Amino acid sequence: MKKVNYRNLSSCLSFLLLALLLTVSTTVLAQDESAADTTATASTETAPAEGSGGDVAAGENLFKANCAACHKLDRKATGPALRGVADKYDRDWLYEWIKDSQAMIKSGDPQAVKLFEENNNSVMTAFPQLSNGDIDNILAYTSAPKPEPTVAQTPANGGGGEGGSGVSNNIVLGALALVFLLLVVMLFLVTNTLKKIAAANGVEYPEKEARTPIWKAFVQNQFLVLVTSVFLLLTAGYFMYGFMMQVGVDQGYAPVQPIHFSHKIHAGDNQVDCNFCHSSARKSKTSGIPSLNVCMNCHKNIAEVAPETATEEYSKEFYDAEIQKLYDAVGWNVDEQAYTGEEKPVKWVRIHNLPDFAYFNHSQHVTVAGIACQECHGPVEEFEIMEQHSPLTMGWCINCHRETNVRMEGNEYYEKIHEELAKKYGVEKVTAAQMGGLECGKCHY
Repeated sequence: MKKVNYRNLSSCLSFLLLALLLTVSTTVLAQDESAADTTATASTETAPAEGSGGDVAAGENLFKANCAACHKLDRKATGPALRGVADKYDRDWLYEWIKDSQAMIKSGDPQAVKLFEENNNSVMTAFPQLSNGDIDNILAYTSAPKPEPTVAQTPANGGGGEGGSGVSNNIVLGALALVFLLLVVMLFLVTNTLKKIAAANGVEYPEKEARTPIWKAFVQNQFLVLVTSVFLLLTAGYFMYGFMMQVGVDQGYAPVQPIHFSHKIHAGDNQVDCNFCHSSARKSKTSGIPSLNVCMNCHKNIAEVAPETATEEYSKEFYDAEIQKLYDAVGWNVDEQAYTGEEKPVKWVRIHNLPDFAYFNHSQHVTVAGIACQECHGPVEEFEIMEQHSPLTMGWCINCHRETNVRMEGNEYYEKIHEELAKKYGVEKVTAAQMGGLECGKCHY
């Protein structure tokens, strides 16, 4: 009998379906790009407002360089808030006050004496180097209106926007689904029609040869079963050993702290030395957790972060709220610039935790050996959230002792020991391991 091959028909229909889908998808992408271009063209930028009688941009730079340490624009700091100060006082009087406030107080100027008494008899630093033009620029900056918070808005019409094609993406997707369904139905009807035609002409389909199932063929091959079983046992043992060796190893542990502290901002952007906060690392066993008074050394005057610090994940409002948590913990009233006495403990979550039977001395490594903090703790200046960078396992410590040379220069304590060990091992440099760094009693006591 004659066999009819209608696989070509199915291939042609599949090709037509794929071509139709590609055409419609290209149309949708073109519409989206057109809408995006229209939105980008329609968006406009608002120029920053400038105060009268000065340059706001220049005034902002002068304000940050000379005034920001004690004054904020919209709240009281060490000194009063300065937004709109040009409207409160005479400009000529402000010239004299900014250049030499102490002289005006001594002269008995009523406004100067009143301002001096309102600020707890604190004297403002004199700025004789500022010209009247510089002061005009600063006053222009303080007179600029407070910027309104920007809120991102998304179009409500599914991204089409005004002036676009006006076709919703949901409609396009519905049309694609309908076309796909119609093509499937057509393919099903054509297949049944061809089968009926073939049956009417006496054409028979070739019967498929019966094949042995794969699992049955696998079971019948004893050698293959043995090899596979041995391979699976070895693989399971390997992964079980690796899993068991990770017990107690907390590498990558990065818990959420009660107050978000960014090492990237402090140690990275502002280049604060690690020992400024962790001062005990130079002279004691532990590095210690800095008290909140250490934080207040800076944050007494720094109540908000710079706008350029904000990211998509961490906004400026987020950082400012975290600084407010610090104030709540130490009982600091920002408006009154005084402590309230109402303190709250901060329950920090410990990250690096060695077993009790392991001895480690920070001062021996930081002060004596001169090892940088990054050697063990990783690039902390890049960490937004602090984590355990190293495994802190016994093998990791031993490898470090084997590879690290002891610093002998300028250390009289090691001078004699260095000479004897250098002769013993025939080397110029002596590692910590050669000086007894692998003895059990050095770390386990």
